[in-house]
Amino acid sequence: MTTIRRFCCNDLLRFASVNLDHLTETFNMSFYMTYLARWPDYFHVAEGPGHRIMGYIMGKVEGQGESWHGHVTAVTVAPEYRRQQLAKKLMNLLEDISDKIDKAYFVDLFVRASNTPAIKMYEKMHLQRENLHFVPLLAKKKIVSF
Repeated sequence: MTTIRRFCCNDLLRFASVNLDHLTETFNMSFYMTYLARWPDYFHVAEGPGHRIMGYIMGKVEGQGESWHGHVTAVTVAPEYRRQQLAKKLMNLLEDISDKIDKAYFVDLFVRASNTPAIKMYEKMHLQRENLHFVPLLAKKKIVSF
């Protein structure tokens, strides 16, 4: 069974195996700590049996006026847990938090052009491609052009 919960400091010592993938961006500890301190509502981990970390999402809220939005900084799932819609659940959680807590107009993210599996997943989630910058096709509010 999978549990999705807020990321905590101890997780920083346990999530390295999720980041071993060549498609996953790895940051320094201070970067993760900054996100954890500033945007704790946007940092979640998926945990499996034996408290094994299956994946995580970290993001933030930023912008002004109609550009106020949630941003996905990183979302990743360990290779052995992929194709179970875990990334989709994490993305939906971040979108809900952006909408309900921070009243964001949309959620965005950037993805490498070479990350074909992620691009396909985002397209299946009805996200559209704008110079490798994805925004929802059906935003709950006005979409800002970039």
